[in-house]
Amino acid sequence: MRYPLVTGYAAIDRSSVPMTAEEYRAWEAEQKEKHELHRGEVFAMAGGSPRNNLLAMSAGAELRGAMRGRGCQVLSSGQRVKLGESYVYPDVVVACGGVKTEGATLLNPSIVVEVLSGSTEAFDRGEKWSAYGAVPTLTDYLLVSQGAARVEHYRRSADADGSWHYRVVESGGVVRLSNGAGLSVEAIYEGAFDVPGDAPRPADARTGDD
Repeated sequence: MRYPLVTGYAAIDRSSVPMTAEEYRAWEAEQKEKHELHRGEVFAMAGGSPRNNLLAMSAGAELRGAMRGRGCQVLSSGQRVKLGESYVYPDVVVACGGVKTEGATLLNPSIVVEVLSGSTEAFDRGEKWSAYGAVPTLTDYLLVSQGAARVEHYRRSADADGSWHYRVVESGGVVRLSNGAGLSVEAIYEGAFDVPGDAPRPADARTGDD
């Protein structure tokens, strides 16, 4: 049986039979590379730019410090997460109140960080965000720009309706998470514009004749 394979979030073959979650887990266990599953389609996970990787590591490091004493674990991009019938690999994920898994898959994400890139931004803002927003354990969703020191923060309300609130935090600001922890935007972006990325460096980061 052939399955639709998507690379860089551009479909190669949508005429094939969709893959079930069970088939995906068995198939991916035999693959050398990571893949995501959305609505029966498989997405090949390409490597990120140096800036993408630096920002993911920096966000993870800031989260690890901020989560100390809060009963939370910070996990890297190698951690697969279940979102209903979808399976994804966020750049950083935090699980609070214990790490609950199904095999190698995390079931209870609390905080998710996605570093935006040209090939994934629309998906991270759209279908993937919709799937994350429906996960009852998720409290915070962070979108980290490569083009400027800018973090978009979706924070779940503590009210009974569990609605989401949106805020943009830029250089000099602090991302205030649902559990009260704070993340410095400047700390996340330290050194980020010294390495190549998927977006141009902001004007205030350029030097010389650039």
